[in-house]
Amino acid sequence: MRRAPSSPSTESAELRAPELFLSRELAALEFNFRVLAMARDPNVPLLERLRYLSIVANNLDEFFEVRVAMLKHHHHFGSASPGPDGIPSGELLARIRARALDLVAEQYATWQEDLSPRLEAEGICILPRQRWSKRQHQWLRGYFEKEVLPVLSPLGLDPVHPFPRILNKTLNLAVVLKGRDAFGHEGHMALVRAPRSLPRIIRVPAEVSGPGEHFVFLAELLHAFVDLAFPGFKVLGSHQFRVTRNSELMVEEAEVDNLARALSEELLGRGYARPVRLQIGTDCPKSITRMLVENFDLEEADVYRCDGPVNIIRAGLIYDWVDRPDLKFPRFTPRVPAAIEASRNKFDVIAQRDVLLHHPYESFSAVVDLLRQAAQDTQVLAIKQTLYRAGEDTPLVDLLIEAARNGKDVTVVIELRARFDEEANIRLATRLQEAGVQVVYGVVGFKTHAKMMLIVRREGDRLRRYAHLSTGNYHQANSRLYTDIGLMTANEEIGEDLHKIFQQLSGLGPTISLKRLLHSPFTLYKSVVAKIERETDNARAGKPARIVAKLNALNESHVIEALYRASQAGVEIDLVVRGACTLRPGLPGVSERIHVRSIVGRFLEHSRVYWFANDGQPELYCASADWMERNLMRRIEVAFPILDPVLAQRVFDETLANTLADNTQAWLLGSNGRYTRATPGEQPPYNAQQSLLDKLCGPTRP
Repeated sequence: MRRAPSSPSTESAELRAPELFLSRELAALEFNFRVLAMARDPNVPLLERLRYLSIVANNLDEFFEVRVAMLKHHHHFGSASPGPDGIPSGELLARIRARALDLVAEQYATWQEDLSPRLEAEGICILPRQRWSKRQHQWLRGYFEKEVLPVLSPLGLDPVHPFPRILNKTLNLAVVLKGRDAFGHEGHMALVRAPRSLPRIIRVPAEVSGPGEHFVFLAELLHAFVDLAFPGFKVLGSHQFRVTRNSELMVEEAEVDNLARALSEELLGRGYARPVRLQIGTDCPKSITRMLVENFDLEEADVYRCDGPVNIIRAGLIYDWVDRPDLKFPRFTPRVPAAIEASRNKFDVIAQRDVLLHHPYESFSAVVDLLRQAAQDTQVLAIKQTLYRAGEDTPLVDLLIEAARNGKDVTVVIELRARFDEEANIRLATRLQEAGVQVVYGVVGFKTHAKMMLIVRREGDRLRRYAHLSTGNYHQANSRLYTDIGLMTANEEIGEDLHKIFQQLSGLGPTISLKRLLHSPFTLYKSVVAKIERETDNARAGKPARIVAKLNALNESHVIEALYRASQAGVEIDLVVRGACTLRPGLPGVSERIHVRSIVGRFLEHSRVYWFANDGQPELYCASADWMERNLMRRIEVAFPILDPVLAQRVFDETLANTLADNTQAWLLGSNGRYTRATPGEQPPYNAQQSLLDKLCGPTRP
């Protein structure tokens, strides 16, 4: 039974008060605690747990490279203004450090006390140098002399050998020495930089170690044999370190003639941008720490001590190298929709009815097959597509090139500024251009994040448009790891809308009016707020009112204010937010009707779905956009309606109702910003992702 609306006095509460908002940065850190919980969960297969540990390390790298780096930048120049949470930048940096220290401590405790012993019990040994057998020591020394020593360039530190430039996220050793060189100079300190060409983990052959899999971190190898790099000196100590630098590119698009060239030049310096974090071993002496802090122009608060390898992220390599299906999630075969699989002509199928794809449970091959047919079909005249992250080995690029060579007019909008994929996207753009594809880079000042493809085909005496829209990237590898919704449709209004958007992206088009699609930065934000307000009005009028949304992140303050008002009016709101959420649920008089959960499981929950009750005529949209300020205001995004009532109900059931029922992989957000894991209680255990695997893919297999 729906509760009565809040009193007028409550409704008039100030909804912009800082205490009503959580910090975006701290919320992002909390997500990594949920991922780390997967690494600590004994019910998760062991090698998968190792992979989750590596994911946490990678996420933490990116967090410092981007979020902390920009916060420190603005704080340093006095340009940092508090976000909706009102926390001053200095205080926020201190709170980030405190929480990050907790995360790092849990991360290394998980590695040392849990994963390493369990892996060893399964015959997968990551060997510290203190436990090498005589035979292993002999083989590893030979490996060091043949494969490692020849590519090392040790650098003594003295007045003519100043502290060198250290590349972002590389492994290094600070070495304390005693002795004199050939010129009679006394040596005290040197640095050893591990070249990127060296493997960070070495597999020890079975004939050396016996049964099982045996690995050694490169850092251990360097520690053990670093004295061979300094003949004539006595090594008094060696200490690993790793520096993280600001990786946010600062190209001003309006001030450059060629974005690709400007980005290429900027990328050359990314690896040596301003440092933001220093990782060192727990045994690193204060004197060495002080020397590193001074040379990197950091503070003690930027130092993070690691009880293990500073590049623990590399442990994830073992997952790919070890063939132990019993220690990984069971394999599954994604389903191909029956109508698509049965028909040789995909256009005939889509012309008759919309086709829904729910990845990874349903195969991305359906998208590839559609593009393959378009590339070869003599009736297809044009293909237009956006590419944000495509992956190095995607077949889509070959098909776009084939289409261009077959005389199709092919236009590809490539987002060069997709973070950490800039270099790959520049190479991709060059390859497509050389094949005759028209490549554009979107709109100055706005990242093109929309996922859309449009195929124009001649059918008799008319042209017909076929569209594919998705919540996820055209990235085949990720389609097996991320949950996303894709729609294939020949709906005329959607096709016309897409045509207008592509025209706007490839030219200097005016503001456009769309019939079906919601389009950021123009109509998406206004429409989302208007639909929330419509539910609010319905609740005040005594009508049933409900909002359910599934997002990767939520931080746009005006959308949050609208949700607070809706809650005060009596709207029941369920939010599934995988990552950072700055809304505080459960606040008396403000958000007690808002419930927020996060699903962290086998697959990365990536689909964005918005559902509004609309007084008995529900509306459901899938989108490329989260409810974040950047997505709604500073990106090209598209939200597309699921117009077929049967497909709309399916999306609701599989992405919304299904995740709301999860009581094993779900985390519930409290008003204090912390999450607690859902438990079955008296109900049967229910895993939302596994239920879809069982429903859509059939039995999994080892």
